[in-house]
Amino acid sequence: MKIIKQIGIIFAVCWLSQVVEQALPFAFPASVIGMVLLFACLVTGLLRIEHIQEKADFLLGNMAFFFIPAGVSIINYFDVLKSAAAQLVVICVVSTIVTFAVTAWSVKLTLRLMNARGGGAGGPEQKGRMGGKEKGL
Repeated sequence: MKIIKQIGIIFAVCWLSQVVEQALPFAFPASVIGMVLLFACLVTGLLRIEHIQEKADFLLGNMAFFFIPAGVSIINYFDVLKSAAAQLVVICVVSTIVTFAVTAWSVKLTLRLMNARGGGAGGPEQKGRMGGKEKGL
């Protein structure tokens, strides 16, 4: 009965997000609306994590399975992708480099902020635990 209740909650949020999408005067993905609705319900206490924990864990654990139909359907548009192959490769390379750069910058900024607060690697807390000795990577 618990599992049926969890599935019902998740489907209710999905259905409500579809209704909201249809009511909006502009295009907005129902999946994003559903995530926002679920987040709002969790933050406000309308739902507790225990209400959806098991089914959410199941869905996350099997997420790759849900991408198979989308991946297979790409074959239907192979001729379109083939004609734009060079552009796709450039986009993939540039976006990968930008993602790496932004990630590195974010980590560097986070470490700098943690060190400024005194709680990061090399801060007073870390040095105290290592006995004042610097350890190399």
